[in-house]
Amino acid sequence: MNPVVVALCVGMLSVAALCALIRVAKGPTMLDRVVALDVVVATVVIGLCVEAAANRHATTLPVIVVLALVGFVGSVSVARYAAKESDEERGKR
Repeated sequence: MNPVVVALCVGMLSVAALCALIRVAKGPTMLDRVVALDVVVATVVIGLCVEAAANRHATTLPVIVVLALVGFVGSVSVARYAAKESDEERGKR
């Protein structure tokens, strides 16, 4: 893979991760922080994919799959928790 393309990908992923980490720190609500952490996990997964493509190997594939599944399950779990919490708030009104 072209080193310029790899450097460009790493730079863009670094900026995305930095912006997401700032949102994790400043996020006004819990859901904002969860979405930002999901973006961080996706950025790490994409970074591992870029590394695997640049070095032409598939040894990191299991790590990529596990990280993607953990990110998905975490997001779904928090979404279900938030939905239950909002249903309880509606019932109190």
